[in-house]
Amino acid sequence: MQEKDSVTAMTTPNRRAMIALLILSGTIISICMGLRQSLGLFMRPMTLDAGISAASFGFAIALQNIVWGVSQPFVGALADRYGPRPILIWTALAYAAGMLLMVYSRGELGLDTAGFLLGIGTAGTAFGVLMGVVARATPPEKRSQTVGLVAASGSLGTMLLAPLGQALINGHGWQTAMLVFAAIAASMMLFALPIKSLAIKLDAQVTVAAKPQPLGEALREAIGHRGYLFMTLAFFACGFQLVFLTTHLPAYLQLCGIAPGVGATALGLIGLFNTIGTYGFGLLGARYSQKHLLALIYLLRTLFIIAFLLAPISATTTLIFAAAMGTLWLGVSPLVTGIISRVFGLEHFGTLYGVVFLSHQVGSFFGAWMGGLVFGWNGNYDYAWGALIAIGLAAFTLQWLMDERPPAEHRRAGGAQPVPA
Repeated sequence: MQEKDSVTAMTTPNRRAMIALLILSGTIISICMGLRQSLGLFMRPMTLDAGISAASFGFAIALQNIVWGVSQPFVGALADRYGPRPILIWTALAYAAGMLLMVYSRGELGLDTAGFLLGIGTAGTAFGVLMGVVARATPPEKRSQTVGLVAASGSLGTMLLAPLGQALINGHGWQTAMLVFAAIAASMMLFALPIKSLAIKLDAQVTVAAKPQPLGEALREAIGHRGYLFMTLAFFACGFQLVFLTTHLPAYLQLCGIAPGVGATALGLIGLFNTIGTYGFGLLGARYSQKHLLALIYLLRTLFIIAFLLAPISATTTLIFAAAMGTLWLGVSPLVTGIISRVFGLEHFGTLYGVVFLSHQVGSFFGAWMGGLVFGWNGNYDYAWGALIAIGLAAFTLQWLMDERPPAEHRRAGGAQPVPA
């Protein structure tokens, strides 16, 4: 009865507060992800103008991703304890500082420091903190759709910022483009200011009182849960595949004789179709098995990569590939959020999501760095594409076999693996 009453209260007087929270959260995520996923556009002009090797640039992007992953559990825990607004403000500042440093650094140390700051900034302004805010403010039966809507709106940033970045690079140089990106990153602080009052108002309506669980106990419970480990390992492939594409696809296309503008258009298409796909998977996650939907995303991504490589590389096939991958790009977000909140609850959501996301970012690190290394060794990306395919198939298998029962039920069954539905 208590949960039913809280849901009823959620649907009446504070709908405007919920809409405002969704718009602000979606805008911050949109800026964060749009900037991050457009960084690959800077690799070639920076290597030509600043004397930076492809491997060095790839390592800086890889460092950003591993720092994002390592810091995500801690940033999430701080947001769980102190609220989202101070975390969002400080990490937005770090994001802008990292982009400024990329403009003025001329050595590997400065570039790597910029990557470190960008990683901290992304940990606070991307999905981990804001998905927790939205999930806590949403009734369970609406959670998957609502999280999917916010994640989908976050895709608009890539659709807008990738073409903007390419136009600025072409017209004014990469330094001016990066300065504009730094100013856009700083604007996230302004959008974060109203979030605290909105989150408090909505949390009070939806959250059902429960006996507090110590953080250490929650972590031990999750790490001892085989399904949580399977999902965490499978998430490695997500980061590995996607960050390889955002970092190295523009350069790969130029090797194939495709005009530079096609790479920017492809990134924009990924953002556009991601908006549709992410919201669609949020709707599907409210009706069908979330673990099986996750597994299918990994499988379909891998099959599309195979099809792209088998077809003749052209502007047309590239844009079709971008649209297909965009449909599957961030559909994982509402599904992973739904599984964690349903299996483990929301009290320590930021921390538990952060641990899963650490695996994603380890994959991102190796996806970005491996691409640069493979290209440096062989002058092509053949072995890198092969790695994407093998890891994607392994992720599909792990995710399909995930045990998604809550810990108490899992313990009563002795940790036995259920027969897949």
